Amino acid sequence: MRLLHTSDWHLGHTLYDVSREAEHGAFLEWLLDTLEAQAVDALLVAGDIFDTSNPSAEAQAAWYQFIAKARRRLPRLDVVVIGGNHDSAARLDAPDPLFAALGVKVVGGLPRGEGGVDLARLLVPVHDAKGHVAAWVAAVPYLRPADLPPMREDVGDRLVEGVRAVYAEVLEAARHRRQPGQALVAMGHCYMTGSELSELSERKILGGNQHALPVDLFPEDVAYAALGHLHKAQRVGGREGVRYSGSPLPLSLSEAGYRHQVLLVDLKGEVLERVESVPVPRRAEMVRVPARDAAVLDDVLALLEALPALDEATPEWRRPYLEVCVSLPRPEPSLRQKVEKALEGRAARLVKLTPAYTGTGGALAETGPAMLSLRERTPEDVFRARYARDYEEPPSEVLLESFHTLLTQVQEDAS
Repeated sequence: MRLLHTSDWHLGHTLYDVSREAEHGAFLEWLLDTLEAQAVDALLVAGDIFDTSNPSAEAQAAWYQFIAKARRRLPRLDVVVIGGNHDSAARLDAPDPLFAALGVKVVGGLPRGEGGVDLARLLVPVHDAKGHVAAWVAAVPYLRPADLPPMREDVGDRLVEGVRAVYAEVLEAARHRRQPGQALVAMGHCYMTGSELSELSERKILGGNQHALPVDLFPEDVAYAALGHLHKAQRVGGREGVRYSGSPLPLSLSEAGYRHQVLLVDLKGEVLERVESVPVPRRAEMVRVPARDAAVLDDVLALLEALPALDEATPEWRRPYLEVCVSLPRPEPSLRQKVEKALEGRAARLVKLTPAYTGTGGALAETGPAMLSLRERTPEDVFRARYARDYEEPPSEVLLESFHTLLTQVQEDAS
């Protein structure tokens, strides 16, 4: 059978207050075409459907329209979706009676019954082109600390071991359900060891990155593990069958160089046959001037004036996003006006203008967190800056862990 693995859509996302609605709409239409053209049997969406726990009406409409179109165009397609750390578990789970009637499985949060985890809601059979059950999916959503079972003090990292216990329970239940020849597939929204994180657009989850999960969370009998959370597509631990699909759109300027894709996964009986990357067309490019570091103002203005001319036939949302970094010896009050004048008649949309001030020796001064605007700082950046104001030593790892645990609780309360 053939699966398509995608994640981290972040519907409702804005880039420096610029809506991505049209880009997301183009992606979802492309995805429908790809599902049909590639004869996909099951679509796996590994979390972060929305960018926030309280998405806009437009973002919710895009989600529901996609499901409706998928069901009309591909009536036999199995669809399995799990919630991510940006999603509200309750919001994703609320339409379950409607989705169940449509044959769509959405697991927003870890379901519990009187006897513990409601395993029946997490185990999803998916079918091949002939309508036979070809695999069982262990659809585990993003696990919040409150979802984890209590662990003894002597088990090491209790958060990691708690997650391991949940996955072990769900996978064992799936093994009991599957028949010979049926594959075992896992889904998760988490941060794994040996993977690369995009700091500007991915929250640190599960109490911070010190709680990264080991790849042996997925035993060798798991034919494929479809993961979400990291926006850079990558294998985990060198295993072909444990993958992040990555986000379909760059969600920060730092992700401009990522290979944005979906993954086609072919299973043959109980084993993985192959994984194929299908690049997602980029509808709006991201451009930096200069391409690296910073340049003096006159050079930057010349580079801006050399950008491609505006084509009136190109819709606004297709025009490139532009980041400009200027090296200055002192503050330049008219900097923005000069940059905007140089961009007249150019196709680019200016979304970020960064001055980098030179020191007395002529080298660039520090342009780290102190130079970042508040929207570019992570909560940890703000915490560290506030801590440094009062104390000489940096915060300890124990204190940072407690901070991330508290941050996670606040983010979940907001959901």
